[in-house]
Amino acid sequence: MIRTFLIPILAIAGVLVAVVTVIQGSKPPVAQPPVIEPPRAPFAAFVAGSGLIEAASQNIAVGSPISALVMAVHVKVGDPIKAGDPLFELDMRDLKAELAVRESAVKVAQDQLSRLEAGTRPEALPPARARVSETENSLGDAQAQLDMWEKIGDTKAVSAEQLSQRRFAVKVAQAKHDQAKADLALLEAGSWALDISVARSQVQQAQAQAESTRTEIERRTIRAPIAGRVLQVNVRLGEFAQAGSLATPLMLVGTVDPLNVRIDIDENDAWRVSPDAKAIAYLRGNKDISMPLTFVRFEPYVVPKRSLTGDATERVDTRVLQVIYSFAPQNKPVFVGQQVDAYIEAPPLQKTTPATGDSPAENKESIR
Repeated sequence: MIRTFLIPILAIAGVLVAVVTVIQGSKPPVAQPPVIEPPRAPFAAFVAGSGLIEAASQNIAVGSPISALVMAVHVKVGDPIKAGDPLFELDMRDLKAELAVRESAVKVAQDQLSRLEAGTRPEALPPARARVSETENSLGDAQAQLDMWEKIGDTKAVSAEQLSQRRFAVKVAQAKHDQAKADLALLEAGSWALDISVARSQVQQAQAQAESTRTEIERRTIRAPIAGRVLQVNVRLGEFAQAGSLATPLMLVGTVDPLNVRIDIDENDAWRVSPDAKAIAYLRGNKDISMPLTFVRFEPYVVPKRSLTGDATERVDTRVLQVIYSFAPQNKPVFVGQQVDAYIEAPPLQKTTPATGDSPAENKESIR
């Protein structure tokens, strides 16, 4: 008996549950308010785009000319810098040792030049003159002995061999006397002009080699290319700095007053953007922080759009015209690399009557 009534009651209850479920499911969902209220365009007609804040000088990736050990880091993130300020230093101990050797070579070359330019030492002349007198006397003595032997008419008293020896002795004495006079003349003449010229060239060569080493030492100190601020420091004391272009730069610097905004404008709306049009940007995540923008330039090459995540393998969606605007930070909490929502005043799109035979793609239009 109970089983007879139970089954119909359960069936009716199931139908009621199904009806209630269908009624509840057919109600439209209640729209939830956004967690963060988005900004609203201040213009009746506009072109919208997302932008990325960057340094007015663009973000400059500072690298190293050579691969070497980092011996000193002179700045930290956020430091203001002037053009030429040292940022970090590479190992230069080998170059400093080489410079000491080259500077010694310069000193030697300069001393040699000074010695030649000074000419003959006065103390060297008296011994040379005494040598000339000595050889002159020896020559006179040898000549006198030869004359004496030649005056002896008796061939039995003087042999031909003895006369020959006396004649050779005179020639030897004459040669020594000539050499002594030549040495004296060389000392009295002083340094040769060509010797001085060669010595000067050797000094210049040694100085050039030393200057080359100094230049190489200077290259080991990486300096700021512009005045601005340090945005990133990815190099530390004791690390090995790689030369060349790196995915993560050793340092990032740039000019932060004013700042620039690089805005991506869809290529379909690029023709609507005018350089003299008003533009405003809102900081992503806070509609109350806005910055009036000043036009700087168009990037004349339309590029594939990339989502602003900073990843090198970002997905390409469409092609965009990049427009650069500038603004003054004025102590606002804005930083290089932040995203903004930008609105640029533009002429409204005009509705057109579709022509017969036109394709739907040709008749499609968007109106803001």
